[in-house]
Amino acid sequence: MQLGLVGLGKMGFNMRERLRAAGHEVIGYDRNAEVSDSESLADMVGKLAAPRTVWVMVPAGQVTRTVVAELGDLLDTDDLVIDGGNSRYTDDRGNADLLATSGVGYLDVGVSGGVWGRENGYGLMVGGDEKFVERAMPIFDSLRPEGDREEGFVHAGATGAGHYAKMVHNGIEYGLMQAYAEGYELLAAASEVTDERGVLKAWTRGTVVRSWLLDLLVKALDEDPGLSQISGYVEDSGEGRWTVEEAVRHSVPAPVISAALFARFASRQDDSPAMKAVSALRNQFGGHAVHKAGPTSGSGET
Repeated sequence: MQLGLVGLGKMGFNMRERLRAAGHEVIGYDRNAEVSDSESLADMVGKLAAPRTVWVMVPAGQVTRTVVAELGDLLDTDDLVIDGGNSRYTDDRGNADLLATSGVGYLDVGVSGGVWGRENGYGLMVGGDEKFVERAMPIFDSLRPEGDREEGFVHAGATGAGHYAKMVHNGIEYGLMQAYAEGYELLAAASEVTDERGVLKAWTRGTVVRSWLLDLLVKALDEDPGLSQISGYVEDSGEGRWTVEEAVRHSVPAPVISAALFARFASRQDDSPAMKAVSALRNQFGGHAVHKAGPTSGSGET
């Protein structure tokens, strides 16, 4: 199958290579001329035979909306645009309606697999019309892991369902990562345990907490024992916030995901104003000792 692919960053580049290895013709476009197969979006579209299918793999938000709008002006009736980025599901209806004015179809696809997807395959969560899902199935089948289609692929529902599913997936990911991180810190703090990396490695086979994330934590410790080369500052790319907002909207209790998100916020504070207030209150009502701020206070130095 022929596919246009917009965005050849870490994910898009590896997806192109996986698809080509499966026998598909992929014509990519990226602002980085060193990896691009086309000089512009228009040039890429011109190289595709109708009905065209174009997969968009660029940063979520305004960048994606702009690319979708430009494709709407370049494509024709019965062409198809697939947004495989981490767009918020609320953007999908607007993108679909905009393209529909030109008769162009739209699918939203949540993609999981990171930099390992090229080798292992990608988990795909798709939203949109069944006829367009069927058209794109050769691409989906080549991107997903080998084996049973239901393990790694789902047509989750109508427009927006794919990105909604990926949002919840990433919210769960926040909670899982936080639990592993807290467990690692507790092992490292215990004088009784002398090989925390070995404990984590032992958990990767035969236990109920085994997972790919745990495998990756062990790999990280193999590469950097003690994680001394890594800052504790943790970003969030949006999906965790959106998941918590949806939990509030639907009155669904999500304490684990919420706590994991807030833990990331805490990681960005060199010296937490909130914890300063807690320390001051303990001193005020109970006379508990406080640590005085000094030249290195909040710098992370010891």
